[in-house]
Amino acid sequence: MGTTTESPLAKAGVKPPRELVSSSSFLLKRLGFAVKDRVSDAFEDAGSSAYHYAVLAVLEEGDRETQATIADALAYDRSYLVGLLDELEERGLIERRRDPADRRRHIVRVTPAGKKTLARLRAVHEKVDDAFFAPLSADERKTMHSLLLRLAGHHDPRYAANGH
Repeated sequence: MGTTTESPLAKAGVKPPRELVSSSSFLLKRLGFAVKDRVSDAFEDAGSSAYHYAVLAVLEEGDRETQATIADALAYDRSYLVGLLDELEERGLIERRRDPADRRRHIVRVTPAGKKTLARLRAVHEKVDDAFFAPLSADERKTMHSLLLRLAGHHDPRYAANGH
């Protein structure tokens, strides 16, 4: 998978400045980079991407099936989403059809193959999460998630209104 728990600098004994280590935003940024790399590597090894996983996850919920609502739910640029949908459709993981009520819109649905792929990608994601958060107890993980969700909701009201 190409992921490690230590950076080359950590192996050399080089430490970041105390000022940065004392900053929660700095730590969150560094951890964000680290987990993003691990997730990207894991999905790439599985022949997919985190973007594909996110689109399939949205579609499984079933209530956001137009291209516009998928893009809005994920905060993706709508033109970028079209390319992702093209890739997923080529793989037989989704299907797009014109909306009979509005011919300008496409209705997007996950296929049975897409559901199987989503289950596989979900397992990949869970494995990365388990490895990344291994130093934390189940209670600590729950507390951390709750705090992150509160922060996310403060900065993006969609997270607070979602009731996750």
